[in-house]
Amino acid sequence: MPTRLPTGIDVLDNRLGGGVPAGSIVALSAPPASQAELLLAEFVMPRDTLYLAFDRPAAVVSANIERTDVDTGDPTVRTIDADDPIDEALAVLDELPERSTVVVDPQSVIERAERPAFLEFMTGLRRRVDDAGSIAVLHCLDGRNVSPLRDSTEHLADVIFRLTTDTTGATVENRLAVPKFRGGRALTETLKLTLTDRVAVDTSRDIA
Repeated sequence: MPTRLPTGIDVLDNRLGGGVPAGSIVALSAPPASQAELLLAEFVMPRDTLYLAFDRPAAVVSANIERTDVDTGDPTVRTIDADDPIDEALAVLDELPERSTVVVDPQSVIERAERPAFLEFMTGLRRRVDDAGSIAVLHCLDGRNVSPLRDSTEHLADVIFRLTTDTTGATVENRLAVPKFRGGRALTETLKLTLTDRVAVDTSRDIA
């Protein structure tokens, strides 16, 4: 069985048999108007992390991570040049430490490239995380303007985490689904999450 790397969320790791297999690409699909960045902060916590920031300056990303109630350590955050994101991101990925996490935020920047460039990035990312025994987490914005290449991202991903946020009524309800899990078992039920200053999983329905 491949080595499992924990996500940093204990209940989720237990449901997944210890975490995500090393060498996996994970697609985290979430609405832009959600607390998905808290999930990214949790994923940063367990080990060295290389965070590729495509839309925001590295200083802003680092400050936002530090403001969470998560002990994230000292992730390396790199701003990727918007003029040549594919080549620069692949060059930065050469620095990926062993048994680490790489975060691509957001994946939509990669998906806006031409298909050959998109595939070049995904192939290069796959090779690098596999060689390093690491995992990649792709922050996939599930909003009003989703790239046609999103289907390709989810097809190439080994694991899909899908966060939904329901704001009808008087409460905000967040649920996490794992509909795809190569090398393991996908979850047959969603996890109810409380997303405030960190991630908490509602286990009140569990039977001891």
